[in-house]
Amino acid sequence: MHESPLQDRTVVITGAARGLGAAQARELSRRGARLALIGHEGQALRELAASLPGPAMALEADVTDAEALGRAAAAVRARLGPPSVVVANAGVAEGGPFARVDMASWRRVVDVNLVGSALTARTFLPDLLATAGYFLQIASTASLGPAPLMSAYCASKAGVEAFAHALRAEVAQHGVAVGIAYLNWTDTDMVRDADRHAVLRELRAHMPGPARRVYPPEFVARRLAAAVEHRRTAVYVPAWLRLVQGVRAALPPLVLRMSRRELPRLEAAEPFRPTGLLGAGGRADGMAARRRGGPSVR
Repeated sequence: MHESPLQDRTVVITGAARGLGAAQARELSRRGARLALIGHEGQALRELAASLPGPAMALEADVTDAEALGRAAAAVRARLGPPSVVVANAGVAEGGPFARVDMASWRRVVDVNLVGSALTARTFLPDLLATAGYFLQIASTASLGPAPLMSAYCASKAGVEAFAHALRAEVAQHGVAVGIAYLNWTDTDMVRDADRHAVLRELRAHMPGPARRVYPPEFVARRLAAAVEHRRTAVYVPAWLRLVQGVRAALPPLVLRMSRRELPRLEAAEPFRPTGLLGAGGRADGMAARRRGGPSVR
C-alpha cells in the first residue's frame, strides 16, 4: 500500500459496529489512520477496535444524543488527538406503507439519519476547523430519487444531501471540505433484512439490472477510503451512479409509473405491512432507545 495522507490522522466513524462502518474502519486503519469508532454496540465496537492493525478506540454513543456525542468527542481528543476526518455513516431504515407505519419508528429513521448526521458534524466541527479537515456524509441512491414504501429513509437521505451541500458552502472558506457518498445497494444486515420482505425484494427486482446489484461492503469501503484521501466533494459507488445526477428530475415520474403498475399486483399477493427498523443495527438502535426510556421503536 502506498503511503496514505491518512497516516497518523484521527478519523471518526459513526455506526461503526458492523456492515459498511466496520468495513470502512478496517480499510482506513490499513491506510494508517487512528480510528474512533462510535455506535450502540459496545462489545462489537471493542472487538473491531482490537482487530485493527492501528490505534483504535470504541465509544458507545447515540448520534441523536448531543451530550453523549460531546463526551465521545472529548475522549477522542484526549486519546487520539483532534480528528481531521469525520464519516457520518450511522443510519437505520424501515419499510412499509406510510399510512400504516409506526410514527415513532418513522421519526427515528429521520432522527438517526438526518439529525444524527447534523449533530455529528456540529460536535466535531471545531476539530475539523482546527485541522482544515474533511467531513464525509454517507448518502444513498435514495438521495437521488424516491422509492415507494421507504418514505422515512428517502426523506432522511434527501435531507442529508441538502445538509451536506449547505454545510460545504459554509465551511469552505475555513479550509474544511465536505463530501457526499452516493451509494447503491451494499451487502449489509439492513439490506439482507429488507430482502426478507417480499414487497421490498420485488421492488428491487424491478429496477434495471445494474441498479439492483448488491456490492460487497469491502468494495464500497475501498472507494470511500480513496474519496477521503482525496477529499472528494462527491463519490459514487458504483461509478455509473454519477450519470443519474443529470437525469434525476426524470426519476419521480418513472418511479410513479412503475408503482402504479406493480404495487397493486404485489399488494394482492401479500398485503403491505410495516417492517420496523431493519437489520441487526436497527434492532440494536431500538434496544438502545428502550434503555434510554424513549418511545418504543419496533
